[in-house]
Amino acid sequence: MTNSGTYCRPLSRLRKGVSTGLAAGTFLTLAACSGGGSSSVPGVGGIPGVSEGPGAHDVGLILPLTGRNASYGMRMRDAAKLALSAKGSPALDVHDTNGPGGTEQAVRDALARGDAILLGPLTATETAAAAPLAINAGKPELAFTSDSTQARPGVWVMGLTPEQQVRRMVDAARATGRKTFAAFLPDNAFGHAMGDGLARACRDAGLKDPQIVFHTMDVQNIDDGLKALSAIETRQPAAPVVAETPSGPSAIDPTGEATPDAAPAGTPSPATTPAAQPAPPPFDALVLADTGLELGRVITALQADHIDSSQVQIMGPALWKAFDGKLGALHGAWYAAPDAHDRLGYVAQYRALYKQAPSPVSDFAYDAAALAGSLIRKGGVTVEALTRPDGYMGVDGLFRLRPDGHVTRALAIYQIQRGGGARIVVPASRDVAIRPS
Repeated sequence: MTNSGTYCRPLSRLRKGVSTGLAAGTFLTLAACSGGGSSSVPGVGGIPGVSEGPGAHDVGLILPLTGRNASYGMRMRDAAKLALSAKGSPALDVHDTNGPGGTEQAVRDALARGDAILLGPLTATETAAAAPLAINAGKPELAFTSDSTQARPGVWVMGLTPEQQVRRMVDAARATGRKTFAAFLPDNAFGHAMGDGLARACRDAGLKDPQIVFHTMDVQNIDDGLKALSAIETRQPAAPVVAETPSGPSAIDPTGEATPDAAPAGTPSPATTPAAQPAPPPFDALVLADTGLELGRVITALQADHIDSSQVQIMGPALWKAFDGKLGALHGAWYAAPDAHDRLGYVAQYRALYKQAPSPVSDFAYDAAALAGSLIRKGGVTVEALTRPDGYMGVDGLFRLRPDGHVTRALAIYQIQRGGGARIVVPASRDVAIRPS
């Protein structure tokens, strides 16, 4: 499929005669890989590859199309349609996880219709219900959850996971000489996922185990927890030293009257040493995961305990990207997220077709459908093809499906600026590092 201003070619072709610095990965040969320009995708009603009748349903899409998550599901469905809109693409077989029988029935229906691969469902709970059915049927599943605990051979977690974010930041921090990591995290599922990701990343890098402290939403609990983690009491400098007076008779007579040795009026008082700053905390990199009101409380505690970017590399979740304009108090802090520039072509084509911007979660549906369609057109979906070592280029950059069900993503490092907002200080790699699985 050719679009004005768009290039999406296999990397083997791109390498011939063009030096781009892209070391690995295969571009998904679909309309929205990169670039802008006008779309040649037909209108919604004329999109090919979406069949109503039985037979020849190659790509099963399992999403919530009714209920409280329907708005997400419908945008993801539209993204998958866009990915399979090229002539010759396989059919898309869509099933509602909120229909009669729920997720399990949706999966059974897709399998009964002969789908070669399952895309979805959306949540971790739905994925836990769908995975055993897909595995027993021998059909690969690309789930949209960001819960890495759902990953297993044959079931890939396509969402942006806490582990992916933390691992990218640990690698970048190590490159700047950071060696001692800690985390101060909310005591909830997301906080524990960030903590688990940090522990694994440090272990894989040969670093000592990070010190991890979890906190509640209570202000006092936050203050006490960060004081303990940062060891602020042991870091406080000694009291200022007052210069001693010369030995000999007291300068002031016990009666209160001046003696001949007393200093004349107007003589400066004994000198004191300047107030010393607390010593650095026992870590040089700190992972946070809070947002909203709790993050404000954590920032206040960080300031009280003298933890800032002059001594510690503070790092946080990709969720900060949505409101980094308000995070000037954390200037110098990092978060890892896809490079927004990579998805501009996709956004433009989605908006041209559907008259609204795609939600970030729809990116995963587009990439999953694009990958499935590409493999089916080339002969079929196999584990070997899905897990090719050099990975694939999606709308959010390079990604690689590992045999264990985890997905490695090339993320950029954003740094929060003094006045708020963030800029990329470490670009997303164009080569996905192969890690032992």
